[in-house]
Amino acid sequence: MTERKDITRNGVNVTKLAATIRAIEQQPELAQFKFRARNQWDNGGHNVATVDTFYGTCQEMEHKAPFVMHADEPPVLLGEDNGANPVEFVLAGLSGCMTTTLAYHAAGRGLNIEDIRSEFEGDIDLRGLLDIDPNVRSGYREIRVKFKVKGDADEATIQELVRKSPVYDTLANPVKIKVEVEKV
Repeated sequence: MTERKDITRNGVNVTKLAATIRAIEQQPELAQFKFRARNQWDNGGHNVATVDTFYGTCQEMEHKAPFVMHADEPPVLLGEDNGANPVEFVLAGLSGCMTTTLAYHAAGRGLNIEDIRSEFEGDIDLRGLLDIDPNVRSGYREIRVKFKVKGDADEATIQELVRKSPVYDTLANPVKIKVEVEKV
């Protein structure tokens, strides 16, 4: 009996990726995931988010250790600079997701990637957040992304693959957000 050796490309176990795709094709409910974060305000702009559980592959799951992220504002925005501010977390989330998506999809297509570097920059006008001008939105007006990729993939393929990112999709397309408030 011959032992099967897993194939890894770009740090991604392509053998397991293909098995995951086959399993989801046969049992689509495996693809349904729910990610969660909890947040506790500290003081001023400082608050702490914790990510420790999620739902996936038809079961509740836990990370091997909780991820704790401190958010704050820089002093110029009246904070103590105890963490990236929330809109910087958005850029970091986008950068991580687009990079991971590129590496995984390239691996799945048999494309070797040697290096991925990226830069993310977004424009926010505080007049929207501060209710100074009702015609100015509170969030990003534009986010600019620059990728530098060394590997087999051509520019058109890279453009296609990074746009498959779930965070890119979430930011590029309207998503319904339901807010529930409980006064305690």
